[in-house]
Amino acid sequence: MKFLAASAFAIGLSLAAMTASQAMPLAPLDQAASADTIRVAGGCGPGWHRGPYGGCRPMYNCPPGWHSGPFGRHCFRNW
Repeated sequence: MKFLAASAFAIGLSLAAMTASQAMPLAPLDQAASADTIRVAGGCGPGWHRGPYGGCRPMYNCPPGWHSGPFGRHCFRNW
Protein backbone atom coordinates (compact mmCIF):
# COMPACT_ATOMS: atom_id res chain seq x y z
CA MET A 1 0.00 0.00 0.00
CA LYS A 2 2.87 2.36 0.79
CA PHE A 3 4.48 1.66 -2.60
CA LEU A 4 1.21 2.40 -4.44
CA ALA A 5 0.75 5.70 -2.59
CA ALA A 6 4.36 6.73 -3.17
CA SER A 7 4.21 5.92 -6.90
CA ALA A 8 0.87 7.75 -7.29
CA PHE A 9 2.35 10.78 -5.54
CA ALA A 10 5.46 10.70 -7.78
CA ILE A 11 3.37 10.41 -10.95
CA GLY A 12 1.09 13.25 -9.86
CA LEU A 13 4.04 15.46 -8.99
CA SER A 14 5.74 14.80 -12.33
CA LEU A 15 2.53 15.57 -14.26
CA ALA A 16 2.11 18.83 -12.34
CA ALA A 17 5.71 19.81 -13.09
CA MET A 18 5.30 19.05 -16.79
CA THR A 19 2.33 21.38 -17.19
CA ALA A 20 4.08 24.30 -15.48
CA SER A 21 7.36 24.12 -17.40
CA GLN A 22 7.95 26.27 -20.47
CA ALA A 23 11.35 25.23 -21.69
CA MET A 24 10.61 26.21 -25.29
CA PRO A 25 7.87 28.82 -25.64
CA LEU A 26 6.21 29.07 -29.04
CA ALA A 27 7.25 31.95 -31.28
CA PRO A 28 4.83 33.71 -33.62
CA LEU A 29 4.98 32.44 -37.20
CA ASP A 30 4.61 35.83 -38.87
CA GLN A 31 8.09 37.12 -37.96
CA ALA A 32 10.04 38.46 -40.93
CA ALA A 33 13.81 38.09 -41.28
CA SER A 34 15.78 41.00 -39.91
CA ALA A 35 17.29 43.35 -42.49
CA ASP A 36 20.62 43.59 -40.64
CA THR A 37 21.28 39.84 -40.94
CA ILE A 38 23.75 38.74 -43.63
CA ARG A 39 23.14 35.24 -45.03
CA VAL A 40 26.27 33.21 -45.68
CA ALA A 41 26.88 29.62 -46.72
CA GLY A 42 27.49 27.63 -43.54
CA GLY A 43 28.99 30.62 -41.75
CA CYS A 44 32.01 30.79 -44.06
CA GLY A 45 30.98 33.64 -46.36
CA PRO A 46 30.46 33.88 -50.10
CA GLY A 47 32.86 31.76 -52.15
CA TRP A 48 33.62 29.40 -49.27
CA HIS A 49 32.09 26.18 -47.91
CA ARG A 50 32.52 23.82 -44.95
CA GLY A 51 35.10 21.06 -45.35
CA PRO A 52 34.90 17.50 -43.99
CA TYR A 53 36.21 18.55 -40.56
CA GLY A 54 34.11 21.71 -40.25
CA GLY A 55 36.69 24.23 -41.44
CA CYS A 56 36.05 26.83 -44.13
CA ARG A 57 37.38 25.97 -47.57
CA PRO A 58 37.33 27.98 -50.81
CA MET A 59 35.02 26.78 -53.56
CA TYR A 60 37.15 26.03 -56.61
CA ASN A 61 35.51 24.78 -59.76
CA CYS A 62 37.67 22.14 -61.41
CA PRO A 63 36.94 21.12 -65.01
CA PRO A 64 35.20 17.79 -65.72
CA GLY A 65 37.52 14.83 -65.10
CA TRP A 66 39.40 16.72 -62.37
CA HIS A 67 38.83 17.08 -58.61
CA SER A 68 40.07 19.53 -56.00
CA GLY A 69 42.97 18.40 -53.87
CA PRO A 70 43.84 19.01 -50.22
CA PHE A 71 42.33 22.24 -48.90
CA GLY A 72 40.88 22.90 -52.39
CA ARG A 73 43.98 24.70 -53.65
CA HIS A 74 44.78 22.57 -56.72
CA CYS A 75 42.92 20.49 -59.29
CA PHE A 76 44.03 16.87 -59.80
CA ARG A 77 43.06 14.47 -62.58
CA ASN A 78 40.55 11.72 -61.67
CA TRP A 79 41.95 8.18 -62.00
